[in-house]
Amino acid sequence: MVCDGANPYPETKRMSAVPEQARVVIIGGGVIGCSVAYHLTKLGWKDVVLLERKQLTCGTTWHAAGLIAQLRATANMTKLAKYSQELYGNLEAETGVATGFKRCGSITVALTEERREEIYRQAGMARAFGVDVEEISAAEVKAKYEHLNVDDVAGAVYLDKDGQGDPANIALALAKGARQGGALVKERICVTGIAKEGRRVTGVDWASDDGKEQGHIKADMIVNCAGMWGHEVGRMAGVNVPLQACEHFYIVTEAIPGLTQLPVLRVPDECAYYKEDAGKMLLGAFEPNAKPWGMDGIPKSFEFDQLPEDFDHFEPILEAAVERLPMLAEAGIHTFFNGPESFTPDDAYHLGLAPEMDNVWVAAGFNSIGIQSAGGAGMALSQWMDAGEKPFDLGDVDISRMQPFQGNKHYLFERSKETLGLLYADHFPYRQKATARGVRRTPFHHHLLERGAVMGELAGWERANWFARENQEPEYQYSWSRQNFFDNVREEHMAVRQNVGLYDMSSFGKIRVEGPDAEAFMNYVGGGDYSVTNGKIVYTQFLNKTGGIEADVTVTRLSETAFLVVTPAATRLADQTWMMRHKGDFNVVITDVTAGEGVLAVMGPRSRDLLNTVSSGDFSNEVNPFGTAQEVEIGMGLARVHRVTYVGELGWEVYVSADMCGHVFETIAEAGFDFGLRLCGMHMMDSCRIEKGFRHFGHDITCEDHVLEAGLGFAVKTAKPDFIGRDAVLKKKETGLENRLVQFKLTDPEPLLYHNEPIVRDGEIVGYLSSGNYGHHLGGAMGLGYVPSKGETADQVLGSSYEIDVAGTRVKAEASLRPMYDPKSERVKV
Repeated sequence: MVCDGANPYPETKRMSAVPEQARVVIIGGGVIGCSVAYHLTKLGWKDVVLLERKQLTCGTTWHAAGLIAQLRATANMTKLAKYSQELYGNLEAETGVATGFKRCGSITVALTEERREEIYRQAGMARAFGVDVEEISAAEVKAKYEHLNVDDVAGAVYLDKDGQGDPANIALALAKGARQGGALVKERICVTGIAKEGRRVTGVDWASDDGKEQGHIKADMIVNCAGMWGHEVGRMAGVNVPLQACEHFYIVTEAIPGLTQLPVLRVPDECAYYKEDAGKMLLGAFEPNAKPWGMDGIPKSFEFDQLPEDFDHFEPILEAAVERLPMLAEAGIHTFFNGPESFTPDDAYHLGLAPEMDNVWVAAGFNSIGIQSAGGAGMALSQWMDAGEKPFDLGDVDISRMQPFQGNKHYLFERSKETLGLLYADHFPYRQKATARGVRRTPFHHHLLERGAVMGELAGWERANWFARENQEPEYQYSWSRQNFFDNVREEHMAVRQNVGLYDMSSFGKIRVEGPDAEAFMNYVGGGDYSVTNGKIVYTQFLNKTGGIEADVTVTRLSETAFLVVTPAATRLADQTWMMRHKGDFNVVITDVTAGEGVLAVMGPRSRDLLNTVSSGDFSNEVNPFGTAQEVEIGMGLARVHRVTYVGELGWEVYVSADMCGHVFETIAEAGFDFGLRLCGMHMMDSCRIEKGFRHFGHDITCEDHVLEAGLGFAVKTAKPDFIGRDAVLKKKETGLENRLVQFKLTDPEPLLYHNEPIVRDGEIVGYLSSGNYGHHLGGAMGLGYVPSKGETADQVLGSSYEIDVAGTRVKAEASLRPMYDPKSERVKV
C-alpha cells in the first residue's frame, strides 16, 4: 500500500506519536476499521492502533448511501445487521457525534410475481429470525410513499425499524468511541510493508503521508480493513483477499418543495434504490453490467475522490426512475456522483482469520453494504479475536471460503462485472454465476458436457448439476416454482433409487495426512476413532471446544502412516487450515491432493453388478463391506474404491489418478448401457441426501451446532482419552439437549422448500429450515431444521403439530427424528 513519496528520507526520525509496539494494528480508517477498533476497546483491549493512509472515511465510506437494513440472507447475517442498527441508535448519545441515524423504515416493492414470491419468502424468513416485517399491498405502499407510481406493483414488504444514517459520521463516532476506550487512531500514516516470520506477521512498516517520517510497529497481529486496497494489503501480508473496486453511481436532486421524510425504497426489478435526505432525493443503482475500476492500481493520491461521470451508463436507470417517481422529472440534478466500492466474487464480505497466516485478520470487501454491516462485523470479529474462536457461525463471510485462484486479478475483473448487479437481481434458487467460469475443471469435464451436462460452479469448480435430454436446451430457466430441470432431477433421483447412476465427485476436497504421528493426530483433531485397520473408512466431525462442528468429513486409513480426509469442495481450505492450526508437535505432513485424483460415484441397487462387469475386484460384503476401501483394476487401469454413500443407496466412490480418468469413465459408461446407467448431477445428490436425512455442512451443521443436537453422536467416540471437544460432548450428555435436528416432509406435494422457511410448532414459529429440497421418491418437499427441545423427550418433540411457512402460507408437515427413507440403512449394506 504505497503512499505518495513513501520513505524518501531514510535518515529522519520516527514520529513520536506512533508507538513502537502494539497488540494489534488495524490497517484502514473506514467505517469497518473504526468499528473493529471500537469493539476491541469495548472488550478491554489496550495497545490498539488504527492507521489510515489519508483521512478517516476518505476511501468508500464518505460517499456511501447510508442505508441501514436488518434483513440479510441468513440468520447470523441478519443478527449482525440488527446489531448494527441497534448500535447506531445509541452511538450518538455515547460519543456526542451526530450519526444522522433515523428509523424511517424501508419498503421493497416487487413488479413481477417471481419477485413477489422472493420478497414474501424473505418476509417469512425475517419472522423466523426475529425481525419485524409486514407484507403490504400496492395501495398500502402508496399510502406510505405517496409520490410512487404503483400501477404495476405486485407486492411489497415493509420493515419499520430499518433506516438510514450519515456514513462518515457513523465512522467518526465509532472512531471517537475507540479513542475513548484507549485506541490510538492515526491519520496520514500509510503502511508500506509488513514483516513476517513463518505463518505470523511480526509488525508493519509505516511512512507519513508526506514521506518525511517512517518507522516500524511491532505487532502481535494485524487486521486488514483496507477496503478497496484490501487485496493489495493482503498480498503484502501473504494472504489472499479477493475483491475488486467497481464504479457505483447515484444522483442527488435539488431540494424538492414540500418533501418530507420517507422510508428507504428499493425497486430491485429496476435496479434502483431511493432515499430522502434533507428535502432532496437520492437515486442509486446496482446496474446489471458493472464497470470495474482501478485494475492498474488505485492512485496514490486518492482521497475523497470522485470518478468521471458516465451519464450514458446511468441513463437507463434514471429513465425507469422517472416513470416510477414522476416528481423526479421536475427536479433538477444537484449531484451526479460516481465513486468506487469493492466487491467480492460471491457478494459476501470477507471476515475472519486469514487461512495463510495465524495472526492476520480480515474485514474487507463489503459489497456496498458496509454501513449496515460494520457494527455487527466489528462486533463479531472482535469477539473472535478476543476468544480465539468464532462467537457463532460466520461461514457465509469467513475469509477461508475463498479459494487461492480467486485472488487472480483477471478473474476478479471479469467476475466483478456481474456481482454488483446481482445485489438487486432475482435471487432464484440454484442461480449460477455467469462470468469468470471454467477455471477449475475435473478430469471428466468434457465427457460430461458431451452427454448433456448442465454445469454449475462451486469454489471455482465446474460441476454437472443436471443432465439435459437430447432435445432440451442445456441451460437453466430460473423460477421460484418448478424449474426446467425438475423432471430431469426426478429421473436421475429415481435411477439411483431403483437402478444405477453415475456422477462426478472429483471437486470434493482430498487432504492427505501422513507421518509417524498420523494416527495420534487424527485421534486428537477428530471425534471419531481412527485406530482402525488399513482400508477402513471413518465418518466423523472435527469439533471445537464447545462441541460445535468445524468440519464434516470421511477419513480413510490408507496405511500405517497415512490417512485421506475427504471434505466438501467449498471447505477444503478451511478444513485443511483447521488441521494445520491444531498440528502442534505432531509429526505429520498435511497436503492438498484434490487435483491428483478424479472420483466417480457409482450408486444404486445395481451398482455392484455394474462394477463386477468392469473389474476383477471383489465387491462382496465379505471382502468390501460398507465403510471400507480397496485397490482394484477397472478396465485396463487402476482405481481405489470406497464403499460409502451420500445418497443412501448401495454404491462406491471410485478414486482414479488423473491420468487414467478418461479411460475409467469410458469403461464404466460403455458397460453401463446394458444396465440403463443414468448420468446424474449434484442436484440429484442433494435431493437424495435430504430424503435420507444426511446433514449438509454449512447449512444443517455449523460451528455453533452441537454435534449431539445435530444427531451425530454415533460418530463421536468419547472413550478416546483426549480430542478437541470431548469435554463439551460429555457435558451435553449430562445436561441434556436443548435443540434437536428434525426432518420434515410437506404433506402437500406441490410447494417447494429451499431453506430458511419458518418452522411452525403448534401455531408458533420456533425456528427455520436449515436446508430444503424435493424428495422425489417420497413425493414431497423436505427440509431439516432445529427445534427447541429443552427438557423434552423425543416423543414429546414429535407429538406436536408442525407446519412450514412457504411464502406466507402455512403448509402441514410430517416430522421425524429418524431418516424417513430407509431408517435402518439396510439398502446401503445389502
